[in-house]
Order: sequence, then structure tokens, then C-alpha cells
Amino acid sequence: MRGQNIALIAVVIALIIVAVVFMLWKKEGSSPMPESLVTTFHDDPRVSRAFTWYTDTTKSASVVQLVPAVGKVNFGGPNVITITGASSVIDEGKGVKRGVHKVNVTGLTPGTAYTYRVGSGEPEEWSEPAQFTTEGEEEAAFSFINVTDSQGTTEADFKLWGATLARAFALFPQAQFIVHNGDFTEEPTDETAWEQLFTQSRSWVTSIPLMPVTGNHDEVDGNAERFVSHFHVPNNGAGGSIPGTSYSFNYGSAHIVVLNTESNLKGQIEWLRNDLALTDKPWKIVAMHRGAYGGSMYKKLDKWVEIFDEQEVDLVLQGHNHEYSRSYPLRDGRITGDGNSPVRNHAGTMYVVTNTAGTKFNEKKEDLFYHKVHLQNEKQMFAGITIDGDTLTYEAYDVDGQKVDAFVIEH
Repeated sequence: MRGQNIALIAVVIALIIVAVVFMLWKKEGSSPMPESLVTTFHDDPRVSRAFTWYTDTTKSASVVQLVPAVGKVNFGGPNVITITGASSVIDEGKGVKRGVHKVNVTGLTPGTAYTYRVGSGEPEEWSEPAQFTTEGEEEAAFSFINVTDSQGTTEADFKLWGATLARAFALFPQAQFIVHNGDFTEEPTDETAWEQLFTQSRSWVTSIPLMPVTGNHDEVDGNAERFVSHFHVPNNGAGGSIPGTSYSFNYGSAHIVVLNTESNLKGQIEWLRNDLALTDKPWKIVAMHRGAYGGSMYKKLDKWVEIFDEQEVDLVLQGHNHEYSRSYPLRDGRITGDGNSPVRNHAGTMYVVTNTAGTKFNEKKEDLFYHKVHLQNEKQMFAGITIDGDTLTYEAYDVDGQKVDAFVIEH
């Protein structure tokens, strides 16, 4: 009996030592291997591509290597491009600090496929190779995916998000980027949730740019540090906004404006007006989290809506309500079409909420005057948006691949 007790004590001590060593390893951050890798647009999508990743160590460099080829490539060959970016440190609390790595690669060739890897630059410290293709010089037709509110905590939660993207890309395999309308995780400081978000979507977000919108679960009490640390987006947003929470970018014939509904609402007004007025792109799309005309109305956005009307915005992508809604075409707070026929010649702006890509479904709110389609099917959803010349086609599907809604806008 005494021998058994001694053995048990030895096992307990060993487990304590292992736990202490693990905590010290975690605090010191000894692993240089890239985690939570995601690609975005930071500059012109025809000639650039941006990358962000984390490491447990805070001492690694931020290096991207890429080759203009697909398949098995030689990163030691003459065609390799090596770019070093910026490294920073984020404090996750409880003594844990991690490395944040951001690189923007420029000088690329339009319409070209590249294979790349990220890491510290040291042998055996690279990510698995992945591929991406730059925007073509003249892309008259393209599509992209819209999702919102993946908002989870567990691996099981984010498997639903992964399944939503899997169905989206099965139906829209040529989609060029993803717009996520915010609330990526339940708690912005839960790094395990962020890791699961990127793990379950790795097949797509390492190749297809994931363009983020700030939600109320991404910026809390004016703090969006963890959210913006994960994405390398254009640095052209509104003054007074947290950098990385408002910005705009072009793709093909579309100009996409990303707004932050969580702070600096007034400070974005003139920036929004100027940004939309200066674009020469025929298609104008806005993405934001809280809806001006969503499941419900967020009245604090009235000044933004006035600019949408003034600048003839075609489509507003929204989130937050965890239900599906689609408006009639609207202008000056009035319905301008029947919601069935194509919206022609900038007759009105369409407002949509694509339910959720996560676990949380809200009870459907009261139908309001602007609702053409308003429902709660309690299924993860997404939309595929295709622009082909003078026509924009919006198609909303559930995770099972059933079409829920569709409409057309024509110029």
C-alpha cells in the first residue's frame, strides 16, 4: 500500500511539472510555426496580396516567399520572391504574449497564379504551401461570397462556419473574395476561438481574401485590438476610426466600402461621402454590421443612408440580426420597386442580411414596411454575388445548398 501511495504521488508530481513546463512554454512563446494564417487585400488586388498570421514566439521575423507557379514548386529556385514584413507583439493576458505577423506583397503580375509560404525565414519554420491568383487586368465578370456572424466559441461551432464556406465554394467555385459582415467570435479576446475560426476555414482563407467588417463582438467598449491584429486591410479609412475598422477597396468594376457601426459614426460621414464620390467604378457596394434596413432598423445610421441615396449605392450588406432579410429597393426612405423585377438605372438601394454562418439564430423580428423577404429558417446561410458587366445577381443559399432568395440589379 505504501509503495502504491508513493507511486501515485510521483505521478501527481510529474503531471504538475508537465503543466508548469507547458505554462512556461506558453508564456515564453517558444513555437515559431505560423498559426491563424489568412490572406486579404491591402492594395490593388491586381498586383498585390497581404498575409497575416500568429506565432507563439514573439521573436520570429515575418517572411513570405512566393513563386509564380502552382503545384510543387522550388522555393530555393531563381524565381522565388522573398518579402519581409512587420512583426509585433500582442498581450493576451495572464502572462501570455504572441507574435503578430503582417506582410503586404506588391509588384505582382495581374491574372497570375502564385504558390506561397509564410514563416520566420528559418528552415523548418514555414507554413504549408498555398496558392492564390491575382485579379486579372480586365475582369468584366467576377463573384464573391457574403457571410456574417460566425460568432462561436468551440470547435463544433466553427465547424458550422467551415461547412457554410464549403457549400458556398461548391456553388461558387470561382469566387474571388469573401466579405464577412462581423462578429467573427463570441469574445474577441478568446484566441482559441480565433484559432478555430481560421482552422475550420483554412482551405479557403489561405487562398481567397477574407475581408472583415467590425461587429459588436469584434469591437467592445472602443477596443478592437484583437480583431484588427488578425487582418491586414487597406489603410485608407476614416479619420478617428480605429485603423482597420473602416476602409474601401476595388475589385473589377466594383467599389466596396467597409464601415464600422460600433464607433465614430459621425466621423465616417464625410469620409464615406468623399470615398463614394471619388470612385470611377460603376458598382457601389457597402458592407457594415448593424443594419440600416435589416431585421430591424438602426436609426443611428440615418446620415449614412442619406449618402447611400445621394451616391446611388447599389447594395448594402449587413449582419447582426441573425435572421434573413432583404428589402425592397429603397430611396429616401420609400419603396421604389416591386422587389421582383430587376432594379434598373439606380432606382433604389437593396439591403440584405444573410442570417448567420454560426450557431446563433434569433427569433424573427416584426415585419417592417421595407421587408420584401424576411424569414428565420434556422440554417447557416451565405450569398453569392456575381457582377457581369451591367448586371449584378445576388443569390442566397442555406448550408444545404437550397436557394432561399435571389434578385437582380441592372445598370
